Amino acid sequence: MRNRLKYGVPIAAGLATGGYALSQGEDPGSAGLAAIAGGLGGAAGLLGARNFALAGKYGGALAQKGQNVLGGLEDRLARASYGAKNDLVSDALLNAASATGAVANQVTPRNIGKVMAAGAVPASAGLAGLGGVALGGAIGATGMPGFQQQGIVDPEAYQSSNMPGTRQSIPTLQYR
Repeated sequence: MRNRLKYGVPIAAGLATGGYALSQGEDPGSAGLAAIAGGLGGAAGLLGARNFALAGKYGGALAQKGQNVLGGLEDRLARASYGAKNDLVSDALLNAASATGAVANQVTPRNIGKVMAAGAVPASAGLAGLGGVALGGAIGATGMPGFQQQGIVDPEAYQSSNMPGTRQSIPTLQYR
């Protein structure tokens, strides 16, 4: 199972970034570089997510702040339920207060680390894929084949000097 994550996540990230680059009209060379860079970025994000370095450093403070905010919200909802004139509104506020308390119990440094890990892989893959597209644009500026945007040539948009009727000004249909 570990190898599936170790190799599968970067491959999926690379395919996703390369496919997205192609869907946005990038040339094949830039899309290929985006796929390679996206795969490497996904691997780096996975490595960083497994270490929880950021979550270990800031997880405790973030968890404490989240529990304080949710605990205060739970108290306000409970106090508002006692002042409600309608029983239906009072019950709804008490239910919301208990749900808020349940969420506050789930805000732990480990769970914050999991959330950071879940965001690390797509963020790093996307940024690396963007770097791959930029590298492809730089290579395309040198004129290397495969890294240039190819425009569609309309054969009726121009006339050759040996075509009949070139000396006459006969309007022709222009397809776009």
